Amino acid sequence: MTEDKITGTLIFAVFTAALSSFQFGYDIGVINAPQEIIISHYRHVLGIPLDDRKATNNYAVNSTEALPTVTYPSNLVPAGEEAMASAGLITMLWSLSVSSFAVGGMIASFFGGWLGDKLGRIKALMVANILSLAGALLMGFSKLGPSHILIIAGRSISGLYCGLISGLVPMYIGEIAPTTLRGALGTFHQLAIVTGILISQIVGLEFILGNHDLWHILLGLSAVRALLQFLLLFFCPESPRYLYITLEEEAKAKQSLKRLRGSDDVTKDINEMKKEKEEASSEQKVSIIQLFTDSSYRQPIIVSLMLHAAQQFSGINGIFYYSTSIFQTAGISKPVYATIGVGAINLVFTVFSVLLVEKAGRRSLFLIGMSGMFFCTIFMSLGLVLLEKFAWMSYVSMTAIFLFVSFFEIGPGPIPWFMVAEFFSQGPRPTALALAAFSNWFCNFLIALCFQYIADFCGPYVFFLFSGVVLAFIVFTFFKVPETKGKSFEEIAAEFRKKSGSAPRPKAAVEMEFLGATETA
Repeated sequence: MTEDKITGTLIFAVFTAALSSFQFGYDIGVINAPQEIIISHYRHVLGIPLDDRKATNNYAVNSTEALPTVTYPSNLVPAGEEAMASAGLITMLWSLSVSSFAVGGMIASFFGGWLGDKLGRIKALMVANILSLAGALLMGFSKLGPSHILIIAGRSISGLYCGLISGLVPMYIGEIAPTTLRGALGTFHQLAIVTGILISQIVGLEFILGNHDLWHILLGLSAVRALLQFLLLFFCPESPRYLYITLEEEAKAKQSLKRLRGSDDVTKDINEMKKEKEEASSEQKVSIIQLFTDSSYRQPIIVSLMLHAAQQFSGINGIFYYSTSIFQTAGISKPVYATIGVGAINLVFTVFSVLLVEKAGRRSLFLIGMSGMFFCTIFMSLGLVLLEKFAWMSYVSMTAIFLFVSFFEIGPGPIPWFMVAEFFSQGPRPTALALAAFSNWFCNFLIALCFQYIADFCGPYVFFLFSGVVLAFIVFTFFKVPETKGKSFEEIAAEFRKKSGSAPRPKAAVEMEFLGATETA
């Protein structure tokens, strides 16, 4: 049918929106490659001597300019125990440099949908790009001032941007896509994220931008994408669903649909939106408090939060944020290339998971992915623990990390977003998704902030800790999470009642015919 064909305008709009998701992934991965360089820069700025003479020599060889140094009174110069305190300060500043990104995302995750309804999807993305540009400029100029302050501030603002677009991009793509293509096009959000992670790892190579002279350009490079997307958005059609359902401007909605579908006959889409509007108006919005106090929603929201906690506490972001240092500990001579390999595997299995999600059960894939990750964490830790006795154990750790990422993308990566959308009908769904996104960002923040401390404390045993956490979530999923593939909201609600042993729900539920618009993969 003509309504379901892929047009140039549709491809252009999806590509433009996905640039935000690409930036999301870039911001996740970009801080990893120049970690040692940034840390050495922090030490110079704060007047803290480097622990390692090799690092000092490396800095002198690779740097072409002197760094500003803060002069401290003699009683503050690190020595003995004070040197340990200084090392703790650097660890704290680095952890904040990583985790401040998640703080921004955590705060903004509640406001993406609100901003999209207030300004429209296109204008909301434009406004969000102002945040991206500001964050990029702060980090891009961090070499000229107090780098630790500018990088942490820039990462926080970039996190605000990513928190907004994590809701806006799937919303916009889902609303402009034809019904039969909505699921496939919706996966571009996740695909663009993992592509951004991979590109950040490649341009972060020492001979490209990950060196003492150009690391600040690496961090500020996202300003180029922000300006490019801002210009491209002028040529993107507004969401016809926003125009029709929110603004009630049918003429403009039809005009937007004609551009997207490449056809003057948009009756099918208009009728679909009319039905969606009627169903949306039949249910009232549900508050966060109601999600926990109403017995009909309590079990689904608890399971939703646990699924997102499982995704983050599995240790995946520990791998993404600190993969280079993990490979270095494992004895890999060129750890940065191994990190790029992780990014490539991540991209390949994201594409692979797109096919599996539509054919296999959500719960089954989640359990398979988590089970695979459980065994990978055990082999990761064994490889690190036995590395001093057997040099070849470094390859065991590296293989385990590759498989860990593969299993993550098969299940725990995309599945929680699908399932949360399917747990709730039209009324409570926006609030539930916002709360789930907040939970995801909050857990992301905890991992980013604490992983370095946990790794320093546990040493090579760190992933044994994650194996225990993963095992707990596997047990929870097996007993508490229902299968949702191909089921209506009422059928899913019945599954929850069965697992919790509660009485049948008295009120009727609404079938979810428009799930594709809310999935974020």
